[in-house]
Amino acid sequence: MSPAADQTMFPHPVLRGDAGPDGGFDLVRFEGTDLSRGHLEGISFLECALVGCTLDDVHLESSRWSECTWDRVGGVGVVLASASLADVTIDGCRLAAVSAWGSTWRDVTVRGGKIDFLDLRGATLKDVQFVDCVVTELDLGESTVAGLSFDGCTLVEPQFSRGSYAAVDLSGATLRSPRGVASLKGATVSRVQLIELAEHLAVELGIHVAD
Repeated sequence: MSPAADQTMFPHPVLRGDAGPDGGFDLVRFEGTDLSRGHLEGISFLECALVGCTLDDVHLESSRWSECTWDRVGGVGVVLASASLADVTIDGCRLAAVSAWGSTWRDVTVRGGKIDFLDLRGATLKDVQFVDCVVTELDLGESTVAGLSFDGCTLVEPQFSRGSYAAVDLSGATLRSPRGVASLKGATVSRVQLIELAEHLAVELGIHVAD
């Protein structure tokens, strides 16, 4: 990621869909920009920064993000379906109703902040880290994962089902009412989590536990 000094400040307070000359943005810094209700489908962002931006009901389907940062971004109804994120840092953001099904995440770090209702169903994740954040209703159903960790995170009602979960490390997370734990073959959990997950696992496998 290039330093801020190398980036060109986006000159307008609102972005609704005015892409750069090549249908994308390179080395652009969006600071305090309102992207709400913008239609930015298929647009590429290379070495860009979103700082303190608003993303309410923004359409970013099939957009491409490479070596970008999202810093203290907020938004409800963020559509990232089939988008591609590579070498991206999402730091201190407060997002809700994020529809990122079918997206591809590679070398992505989500640090701090909170995400409510993160839909990653059918997504492909490789080397993704969540650090010190809260994620409610994370849906990883039918996703393909090769490297995913949660360090100091709280996951509320995460969903795992019918996916491929290689190198998933849940040992650093607090899990509340997880679903689909029977699908987590090969995942890493702590000893305490193993005890806590036993009841959920028994229910999903139809095992009756006698008192």
